[in-house]
Amino acid sequence: MALESFKAQISLLLEEMVNQPEDLHEVQEQLREKLREMRAMGLPLPADLVELERRLDGDFDATEA
Repeated sequence: MALESFKAQISLLLEEMVNQPEDLHEVQEQLREKLREMRAMGLPLPADLVELERRLDGDFDATEA
């Protein structure tokens, strides 16, 4: 899958996070999966998405405690 395709899919996921906050956890998991796929393919990860992933992980850890 090309980098542009990943970017388009991630953009749609981010829109979902804004437009359907009730599905936030599901969308977060989908976003993490896309980033894992990009890492596995050796594609460059946008710094802002890496930061978002870190923050989401922090939020998830805070709710687990």
